[in-house]
Amino acid sequence: MRSLILQTAIRYLVPLQLMFSIYLLLGGHQQPGGGFVGGLIAASAFSIYAIANGVESARRTLRVDPRLLIGVGLSMALSSGLLGLILDGGFLVSQWGEREYPGVGTLSTPLLFDTGVYTVVIGVVLLVIFSLMEEEQEA
Repeated sequence: MRSLILQTAIRYLVPLQLMFSIYLLLGGHQQPGGGFVGGLIAASAFSIYAIANGVESARRTLRVDPRLLIGVGLSMALSSGLLGLILDGGFLVSQWGEREYPGVGTLSTPLLFDTGVYTVVIGVVLLVIFSLMEEEQEA
């Protein structure tokens, strides 16, 4: 769909959606949100961008293959579990840092796990949506 109104709105909407998704990712431990919800919002930003500008343009803007996002996210989630196993003797046992960072809070394995989920959700949703849109364009 090529619409000047949609393309103009997307310039402002996509950065806002991406910032909100990161806010939800980082605030997910004390408030509603987290990696899954943040990932869905980030994926919806790129999906709307693809609707307005085409899949190829969205892929160039994303700059990373969705399959790579899935692999990196799964590795992050797995490593958060392994850190608990190595440091405390149990898989997925939470490990918390001592220092707090502004806007992020304390670095921890739950944050690493949530970031992995965030990345996997973006990758899976965009892989499905881009594939469906490309298939529709070919038909």
